[in-house]
Amino acid sequence: MGHVESAARRRDAAVLAAVRQGVVSADRPVVGLLDAPGIRAAAAALHKAFAQVSAPGADVLHTFAVKAAPLVPVLRLLADEGLGAEAASPGELALARAAGVPPGRTVLDSPAKTPAELREALALGVAVNADSREELARLDGLLTDTASPPPPLGLRVNPQVGGGSIDALSTATPTSKFGIPLRDEGAREWLVRACAERPWLTRIHAHVGSQGCPLELMASGIRAVYELAEEVNERVGARRIRSVDIGGGLPVNFASDDVTPTHAAYARLLAEAVPGLFDGRYGLVTEFGRSLLAKSGMVLARVEYAKSAGGRRIAVTHAGAQVAVRTVFAPEAWPLRVAVYDAWGRPKDGAPETQDVAGPCCFAGDLVATGRSLPRLEAGDHVALLDTGAYYFSNHFAYNTLPRPGVYGYAEHQQPTGAEEAPGVRFVPVRPPQSLDELVAESGGAHAVGLTALR
Repeated sequence: MGHVESAARRRDAAVLAAVRQGVVSADRPVVGLLDAPGIRAAAAALHKAFAQVSAPGADVLHTFAVKAAPLVPVLRLLADEGLGAEAASPGELALARAAGVPPGRTVLDSPAKTPAELREALALGVAVNADSREELARLDGLLTDTASPPPPLGLRVNPQVGGGSIDALSTATPTSKFGIPLRDEGAREWLVRACAERPWLTRIHAHVGSQGCPLELMASGIRAVYELAEEVNERVGARRIRSVDIGGGLPVNFASDDVTPTHAAYARLLAEAVPGLFDGRYGLVTEFGRSLLAKSGMVLARVEYAKSAGGRRIAVTHAGAQVAVRTVFAPEAWPLRVAVYDAWGRPKDGAPETQDVAGPCCFAGDLVATGRSLPRLEAGDHVALLDTGAYYFSNHFAYNTLPRPGVYGYAEHQQPTGAEEAPGVRFVPVRPPQSLDELVAESGGAHAVGLTALR
């Protein structure tokens, strides 16, 4: 059985088991589920992809973009699979530390690092990519306070090669807020000089874009920063730039179970476009997120009601904007597949009907799927929003004070049934469901009378 078929079979088994074991129920009508073997397989495929195009013994560090799934157990699982962490905030850095990711396998990015964040990273030994000229000047000042060698420090460069189909995720446009623009007047010479003057500046970083960006565009951006690294080293007359951080950004196919493009395809394209990056002279850092987790996650929700309006059937579920904010507000860019299961968690068959799948939020646009041809949904059935392992558990929308759902990991295992053994599914908690007491607390419950004291 192929990888795609195995993942789909595990998914169906997980839904059936989630219903039977009460992981999803009338009292717990929406949950997130993560396929642990699928995550492990994605991590292994990433390692293999770059090993196949790199020189033997090459220094390659794969980090996971914490923003894609800021869940400590996920970071710990990926650390077990040999990945570090890319953090973009103090909170993400704290999660990586809680997961046991070593500082030497952690990278701090962000366009708005405070002096305190930079001091913490330097003290811990976390690599930092400076995002601007002003941040580089701030590092200049901080490094005079320490006699110990700093961790790897780099400059984020915007190669300005253009954008993809989703403007908000295109980070290498001429006016992007990220990085130091490479093609602005005088910028290239400034970058070369800045690196030449600082022996501790040993890395160059670029993240060209994410979902919606063609691989060829991404490769052209990486080639541009590689050529900059070569120019710096030629100017210095030594190997000043020792590593290149190529970011992440590999897009995900949301149209089917097929994993495409693959990390292997991207690695091969990079090796063709930038062969010098893989000959062993440079260390390599990657920061993939969505491509490692998306296919291994789903949001599973009960159908609470089914109704019709204007001839259109509508299934009202507990999965809406609060868990699928990007899909609800930008459905053209973030369409999701919907799998349908009956009240017992079995895949549902039947003649397809055109239906909307709605969420619980109190506004008309709270729709995760519109005009979809699906087996007829009834109250008590279940819908699974597929390919939601990345970002759908981090972009919670707090409208209507809906609690964050619990997230559970799953894997198949053998369980005894008398004299025989039958395959089963085991669930482990990743993040507990948010309680109403927690919602009240974070909404100022302890300060209920505060405003009444003001006149």
